[in-house]
Amino acid sequence: MPKIELCNTTKVMPPNFLSSLKRHTHPLIWIAGIICATIAVAVIIAGIVIFIGYVTIRPTVPSISVTDGHLDRIRNSRIGLLEVQMKIVVRAENQNARAQASFSHTDFVLIFDGIEIASLVAHRPFKVNKMSYLDLHFLVESSAIPLNPMQMQHLSWSLNRNLMQFDLKGSSRTRWRVGVLGPLKFWCHLNCRLRFYPRNGSYIPAPCSSKDK
Repeated sequence: MPKIELCNTTKVMPPNFLSSLKRHTHPLIWIAGIICATIAVAVIIAGIVIFIGYVTIRPTVPSISVTDGHLDRIRNSRIGLLEVQMKIVVRAENQNARAQASFSHTDFVLIFDGIEIASLVAHRPFKVNKMSYLDLHFLVESSAIPLNPMQMQHLSWSLNRNLMQFDLKGSSRTRWRVGVLGPLKFWCHLNCRLRFYPRNGSYIPAPCSSKDK
């Protein structure tokens, strides 16, 4: 019989190679992280300083208000043309005890029954000393304003009951410096309903201030 030779075969397993490569962080990444952390800390400290300064100083926002007025003349022609002349006193007030305030871009619009009949403009910036105020005296003279039939009826009704109403809308930008907080800017907005007795032109006082906005 033929001989059968049996060969013992041994399976050789490939060795497992474990890479032991170490990852190194680039120095620029560390530098960027330190810079970001420093900026974050600086922002937090600045916020705390500003908050403490605000609570300590408690700055008061300057304001504007209507304090007086007079309806000098009102005319209504048969063809529906309205002419108005009046005086309006707008007060700029600064209640800060440590800094003066400056006002600029001060302008208002006088409105009757939805129609803009005149503009009131302070052409130059002005300053108000600390704990003081300044009265702006506006002389308002409108040109002949055409009215539609409904507006003419409203005007006639207002004259008959001896009560004229106008709207005054506008704003002024104020700027003042507050200690460590530095310069602050704020817009003062005014939206007033002005009422007059047309028979004698007297103004009916009513509280109207940018503080209410």
